Amino acid sequence: MVTAEQMRQIEERVFAAGMPIAALMEKVGIRIAQRVQQLYPRSKSLNWGVLVGPGHNGADALVVARELHCQGYPVQIYHPFQHRKDLTDQHRQFAAHLGIAVVNQVSDLQACDVVLDGLFGFGLEKPPIGEIAAAIAQINTWQKPTISIDLPSGLHTDTGEALGTAIQATHTLCLGLWKLGLLQDQALTYVGQVERLDLDLPVADISSVLAASPRQIGRMTRAMAIAGLPLPRPLAIHKYQQGHLLLVGGSRRYPGSILLAGLAARATGIGMLSIAVPESLKLLVLAQLPEALVIGCPESDEGAIADLPLDLASFDAIACGPGLTTANPQLVEQVLACDRPLVLDADGLNLLASLGTVPKLQQRTAPTVLTPHPGEFKRLFPDLGGQTDNRAIAAHLAAQQTGAIVLLKGARVALADPNQQVWLNPESTPALARGGSGDVLTGLIGGLLAPCKSAEQVVAGVRSAVWWHAQAGIYGVNQNTELGVDAFTLTQFLTPTLKAALASSTPAYA
Repeated sequence: MVTAEQMRQIEERVFAAGMPIAALMEKVGIRIAQRVQQLYPRSKSLNWGVLVGPGHNGADALVVARELHCQGYPVQIYHPFQHRKDLTDQHRQFAAHLGIAVVNQVSDLQACDVVLDGLFGFGLEKPPIGEIAAAIAQINTWQKPTISIDLPSGLHTDTGEALGTAIQATHTLCLGLWKLGLLQDQALTYVGQVERLDLDLPVADISSVLAASPRQIGRMTRAMAIAGLPLPRPLAIHKYQQGHLLLVGGSRRYPGSILLAGLAARATGIGMLSIAVPESLKLLVLAQLPEALVIGCPESDEGAIADLPLDLASFDAIACGPGLTTANPQLVEQVLACDRPLVLDADGLNLLASLGTVPKLQQRTAPTVLTPHPGEFKRLFPDLGGQTDNRAIAAHLAAQQTGAIVLLKGARVALADPNQQVWLNPESTPALARGGSGDVLTGLIGGLLAPCKSAEQVVAGVRSAVWWHAQAGIYGVNQNTELGVDAFTLTQFLTPTLKAALASSTPAYA
């Protein structure tokens, strides 16, 4: 995954090595044309409107227009720019020679069935203005199938922010390498269904540019997530080798949160699960998780845990926060002081913020995982709160400051480790935007952390949990609707989701 500057540097290296710009442009245009013909076959007799910009993105669009015209598709071109790059102008001239129709007003394209957007490519910094901004706004009102080349025109390459206005595409065909902005939350209104077209760019040139970056940003994949699971299990394994997780949380005010986390942890196959709750919640939790070791703790008058009378060193990992309340900061002090991998969520994060995020975490030697949503992130990192529009950078800077693994929640989760690596989860569903969904994620993370023996395994386990959580939400939508995936139901989808993923990924698990 690249920024606009990294993509510029890669292209410069490729062109300096002898690749003609015109040759790459032909390859791009032909591959786009092949893909759009798969999406919209000639048999459908669709009319195409092609938006042509002044730069190489516009030239790509003209190559596509030419190829579609030669295959018999009716094509009309709209190119409102007086000044164009030389190659773009040459393709415009040839399109005119072929007799491809040109319209003077964008409204003349309204009768078209499909719109191809080639106004602006990567690297746009200024908002579209005047006639172009008006044209984009008008096209968006048509609600027609719209395919954007590389990025929807008007979108910032790195942040995914609309620069004033931007094309609302139904498909985006990303060229060569994934652009960072396509996986930012604010881009989701504009990008539609996103796929990448491989352009066979030299790996050596890509690696050389990315190696010089202060952070490496990648996409989570199914194969990556499955590789991070504790599978397959050795035949002679016993429960104590599968990890012992302690969940800490719950209160009279929030009795369900810790139960949701426990149900999710159970789905990970954890060897031993202990749950510390206020004494009054013990029977409630046992009724749903009879195999767990439920520890009733002394509680305050408000029904929160007042004291944690446990030897924390006897557990392999700890997850603290769901339903905890902020009544007792000493609890977070206690878990921070232990030398076990720790997950902090919800009120665990709020208490950490009140204690001083950076100095507290810099004192820890064991891995720490933070799972904030944007509001919690701003409380934890007030100096970074303004960075959350670029989720990858915000998570990366927070991980650098603290030495923690930082998972910044949102429609596209950003996960950063202290070693300059950031991952974005490219798939999720708005069905997960419900109370309790984060508690489920906390349980998954805790369950996958407990068996880990190294820092690398911890990072892989967190990554797997993020992917699994999102896929369970998607599975739930497919089984039901976006309205039918409440947090408790989500826990019931975890096992069938993983079963389906393993069956489709690796013959050994089929």
